[in-house]
Amino acid sequence: MATVTKTAWNPDTEQEYRIEMPAPEVVRQTILELDYPADGIKIKDAIGILAEKFELSDEQSKAVNKHNWSIFRFRVVIPQFQYLLKKEGKLVQPGGPKTPYFLATSTSLPVSIEPNLNPGIAPEKSIEGNYQRIQEELAAELLRKIQDNTPIFFEKLVIDLLVKMGYGGSREDAGRAVGGSGDGGIDGIINEDRLGLDVVYVQAKRWNGNVSRPEIQKFAGALPGQRARKGIFITTSSFTKDAREYVKAIESKIVLIDGHQLAQFMIDHNVGVSVEKTYEIKRVDSDYFAEGTT
Repeated sequence: MATVTKTAWNPDTEQEYRIEMPAPEVVRQTILELDYPADGIKIKDAIGILAEKFELSDEQSKAVNKHNWSIFRFRVVIPQFQYLLKKEGKLVQPGGPKTPYFLATSTSLPVSIEPNLNPGIAPEKSIEGNYQRIQEELAAELLRKIQDNTPIFFEKLVIDLLVKMGYGGSREDAGRAVGGSGDGGIDGIINEDRLGLDVVYVQAKRWNGNVSRPEIQKFAGALPGQRARKGIFITTSSFTKDAREYVKAIESKIVLIDGHQLAQFMIDHNVGVSVEKTYEIKRVDSDYFAEGTT
């Protein structure tokens, strides 16, 4: 069975690690081969069935991310159900979002399904939950794209992001200041502001393993040689607990940006992403309906 590597979170050690999961194409094909009951199949039921078919270990089925969301559910299964629904049209949801799925060719599709309204969940909460799920899936996809591209592309990405965040002045100036190191990462000094009143030492590593305290100590020791008092260390993976505690204890100001934060900054500053849809949520203006007011 083809597999892909996902990033999971160990709450006991507070560290990220890599775990094997079924590949998207395998998941899609298996979803289409499921036995769909007359009333459709629910995601929660499909999760258990698919876990058995893929013979997942306890570690695989129980793996979570930093937000305690199931990797198998939210990163493996749901994205492929949505892909088959929206991209390929091989699945349908006659009752709308959060209702059971049916094969598009199924002869047992219901003529009418009442909307699945849950009075215990406010619409705003439901929207917020879906928004967070979309953000998580987008962040994971961004990190995959970074790992799939070249070190040169990674250098360009980091420079673009730093400029969007207000560092380095122009894109050209930042590009001259931050150069490739040839080891899958970049390093250099960059202006903290457009006037160049202070400089920041930048190091970015496209690593898979966690960055430990010795690496951060080495980075901190390089600051004086770069005539910098501040530093930004970026990694596509994560930092150990000792590394994070170390930067809190030293005098130099060092900001650690892990893969999750890197993807979030890219989303926030529109680097490598674009807006697909925008929704407005409106409410009743109570002041408008208050008689006797001006």
